[in-house]
Amino acid sequence: MKLGIIGYGERIRHVVNEVIKEDSRCEIAAIVDIRNQEIQQQRQPGLEQTRFWDTTEEMLAKSQLDGVLIGTRCLLHTEMALKVLPTGIPLFLEKPVATTMEDLRKLKAGSERTHSPVVVSFPLRVTSLVQLVKEIVDSGKIGTVEHVQAINNVPYGGVYFHNWYRDEALTGGLFLQKATHDFDYINYVLQMQPVSVCAMTSKQIFKGDKPAGLQCADCSENRTCEESTAFAAPEIRDRWTHCSFAQDTGNEDSGSALIQYESGMHVSYSQNFFARNKAASRGARFLGYKGTVEFDFYTGTVKVFMHHTSRVETYVIDAEEDHFGGDRALARNVVELMQGQGTSVSSLDDGLLSALLCLKARESAQSGTFQRIDWQS
Repeated sequence: MKLGIIGYGERIRHVVNEVIKEDSRCEIAAIVDIRNQEIQQQRQPGLEQTRFWDTTEEMLAKSQLDGVLIGTRCLLHTEMALKVLPTGIPLFLEKPVATTMEDLRKLKAGSERTHSPVVVSFPLRVTSLVQLVKEIVDSGKIGTVEHVQAINNVPYGGVYFHNWYRDEALTGGLFLQKATHDFDYINYVLQMQPVSVCAMTSKQIFKGDKPAGLQCADCSENRTCEESTAFAAPEIRDRWTHCSFAQDTGNEDSGSALIQYESGMHVSYSQNFFARNKAASRGARFLGYKGTVEFDFYTGTVKVFMHHTSRVETYVIDAEEDHFGGDRALARNVVELMQGQGTSVSSLDDGLLSALLCLKARESAQSGTFQRIDWQS
């Protein structure tokens, strides 16, 4: 089966490798990337027969493709998706599906006019951990979920201040970059519609008066600064190049949101980008009247605490695979859709809702107001 790639970056290369592992008949038949010449010169394995195109339109018109994967910079996700959707070719779309409300509305309208099967890159919802949590919630063991407490303390948060991610014009901010995953798995477990959100963000650490454009390699403090990447491993040093304390460093370094759902229950969510090492944590507590289920991706554990007995159940899940098997599950789903089987496990509707939540949270933080989660406001 022939794959077409729009934006051949690191993440999409990983996804493609997972797809090929699922079905060895898959091959990269076509690539569109602003670095076409550079990629060809690298002579990467698996690209010997790949055709490189200058435009997405040309690739779609002249290639016989069974699937398309979009891995461009975030601000181009909507534009490229709107070019693929009318073709009916199964599509893998990186998150976030849009970085502005204007783009999100365009994508929603485009999705309503077409029927291309879409898999949005939400691996967390299909991890073994979240699947177990959903199984426990659906069983009724803890009662109906009436409160959720979720956190994401990111130990590799420096990437959002050293790398191209530091430019908010490209990323749309860190709700769209990180919380979009967490909002999605919470929506998936709850199976309820969010109705309103209020949020706050802070930038307390990664700010300063270093000159714009300063790189760690050129800084006189690069041997004493805790954030210096000047002497890091090459894969970090060569990509995480810029100063985290320069005047042009974008992005908040912490953020929180309160989300109300249609039943009246609410979710609290908080993310942090200067926690490091063993302070890392990502997961949630789902609380019902009869019990609580909690999980954490970094420890690979799920615990159930019964409220009216002393019983505690602990499940430990092997974390050998990327995203606890989430990437593999998405890749398997892509192959199924290319074969004309099954339905998406993380649909475009899921991607639209998560992005809407993130954009409304961003607007709330900027304006200091509660925001309705709807398409009219």
